[in-house]
Amino acid sequence: MTLKNQFFQSKLPTVATSIFSVMSGLAYQENAINLSQGFPDFESDKNLIDLVNNAMLTGKNQYAPMPGIFSLRRSIAEKMENLYSVSYSPETEITITAGATQAIFTIIAATIKKDDEVLIFKPAYDSYEPTIELFGGKTIAVQLNPEDFKIDWQLVKSLITEKTKMLIINTPHNPSGRILTKEDMLQLEAILKDTNILLLSDEVYEHIIFDGEEHQSALLFPGLKERTFITASFGKTFHNTGWKVGYCLAPKELMVEFRKVHQFNVFSVNHPTQVALAEYLKTPSNYLELGNFYQQKRDLFLNLIKDSRFEFIPSKGTYFQLLNFRNITIESDYDFAIRLTKEQKIASIPISVFNENNLDTKVLRFCFAKKDETLKKAAEILCNI
Repeated sequence: MTLKNQFFQSKLPTVATSIFSVMSGLAYQENAINLSQGFPDFESDKNLIDLVNNAMLTGKNQYAPMPGIFSLRRSIAEKMENLYSVSYSPETEITITAGATQAIFTIIAATIKKDDEVLIFKPAYDSYEPTIELFGGKTIAVQLNPEDFKIDWQLVKSLITEKTKMLIINTPHNPSGRILTKEDMLQLEAILKDTNILLLSDEVYEHIIFDGEEHQSALLFPGLKERTFITASFGKTFHNTGWKVGYCLAPKELMVEFRKVHQFNVFSVNHPTQVALAEYLKTPSNYLELGNFYQQKRDLFLNLIKDSRFEFIPSKGTYFQLLNFRNITIESDYDFAIRLTKEQKIASIPISVFNENNLDTKVLRFCFAKKDETLKKAAEILCNI
């Protein structure tokens, strides 16, 4: 029997297949170079893979504890102390998640009720808004300046109402590659002072920052730390997005609520991978050298396309680079991205799908987390357009 519409109403009636699935699927179909979805085309460190294999062979194959194995939570706590001189309790303030997207979903599920307002900055990662809608919340979108992606904090302040429950930030920012500065964070701290507004800080690219800049994590600012859920991704950090392992940091009283939901929508996360990551984190160079590693790739890619007809401002973080094509065609970014994939055999992501009202600024996002050989082939195509 086929269910008819009278049996239920969609909770997400306007949500379609994500642009990442669309463009990656098209790239596969067209045998195109895939610079669309954010994953590397090179392998993880063999030492990390060996650690996972060893954990499997030594019997770490049953359920892990619901919040994650203690040794991994302790390693994360030590990393935060060493990097930021900030303390998080591994017992009560750190939870291992099935990637950062699951952490984001769980945070919103645990905190957002019907008619709560959540401020997000667009272009925004595409999981934020549907999840807010799913739990009855209302998204208040703040469109970033399309030229420099800076935040108008006075505008933000004016949008806060008695219904505002949460604000979501992402730094380094996907898709723009912009990073929030210390001044940005201080302004945010001042705006949220004396409110009960929560902050969700999506920091999955915390170690991928360029040109000598420093990551301004929300945990560095006391007025933010006390109200903030921070999400992070081992998949983004250690080149293994398919493992889907990340973590969430939050003050104890917030983490209690997080775990109430986490235990029922995930319960626990891949055990042998957690064992391996706990050991791998003991060598800080495994994550501290990421910025230099990806800056070399960014610089190679941009140097190779500097004489193309695309315009760009070098990314400050993440492994994404925006390219403006206004000198090439008047097509929409979506149509141009489709045509590039089909005719030129190179896949990208149109930015309009992440903007408020699908604002089209003639910009495409390209992922440079690729082998140098892949980037050279891609640059040759782009230079011939």
